[in-house]
Amino acid sequence: MYSFPFSANDLSRMKQAKKITAITGAGISSESGIPTFRGEGGLWKNYRAEDLATPQAFAKDPDLVWEWYDWRRKICAEAQPNQGHITLAKWETIVPGFTLITQNVDGLHPRAGSKNLLQIHGNIFKARCLNCGNLSEIDPEKPREVSCSLCFSKLRPHILWFGESYDQDLIASCFETISSSDLILIVGTSANVSVPADMAKEGIRKGAFSIEINPERTSLSELVDYSLQGKSGEILPKLLDEIYK
Repeated sequence: MYSFPFSANDLSRMKQAKKITAITGAGISSESGIPTFRGEGGLWKNYRAEDLATPQAFAKDPDLVWEWYDWRRKICAEAQPNQGHITLAKWETIVPGFTLITQNVDGLHPRAGSKNLLQIHGNIFKARCLNCGNLSEIDPEKPREVSCSLCFSKLRPHILWFGESYDQDLIASCFETISSSDLILIVGTSANVSVPADMAKEGIRKGAFSIEINPERTSLSELVDYSLQGKSGEILPKLLDEIYK
C-alpha cells in the first residue's frame, strides 16, 4: 500500500481543485516500453536522434528521416497506454477543467482517452505539408502518403525538430492554462526541456498546489509542494483514489 505524505488540508485542496493541469514527459511513455531515442539506447543505423530530427537532415535526405519516423511509429503503434495514461484520462472525466500538456509525440494519451490535450512537440501519427501546412493523419496499417492531398507538395513529420521554434499560439495557450490552475501535476519529465519546465514554474509561481511524479528528483523537486519518487503508472491511480475516495 502506497503511503502518501499529504495532510488532510492537502487532500481537501486537491479534491476542491476546479482547474488542473498535468505536464507529461518521456518517463510516462517509457513505462509502456517506448524508448527515449537518446543516448546509447537511441542509436539507429549509427545515427543519433539529434542528427535525424532536424530541418537540415530532412532537407538533405528526406527518405532517411521518414524511414526513421516510420520505424518509430511502428514502435508507438505497438505500445499500449499504461495506467498512468489511463488515470490522467479518467481524471479529465472527473474534473472538466482538466488539461493535459504533453511533450510526447507517441499518441498514447489520446489513445488512453485524453481529449483536452495540448501536444507541444507534435504527433508522430500526423504529417504536415511543407507548402500549405495542412495536417493529415498517418494510419500505421496503411502505406504512408508522400504528398499533400490539397496542394500535392511534399509532406514532413508533424514533429517539433531540434532548432525549430514552438508554435507560439499553442505555447501561449499552455501558459494561460497553467497560470490559472489550482493543481499542477508534473509527470515523468526530467525538466531538462526549458519550455515545459518554465510552464511548471509559472504554475508554481502563481500559487498552484504542485506534485511531481518521477523516478528521480529533478530541478523542479525543490520547488513543488510534493515530489513523489516512483513510476507514474503505479502512483497516479493510487493518487486519484486517495483524493476522491
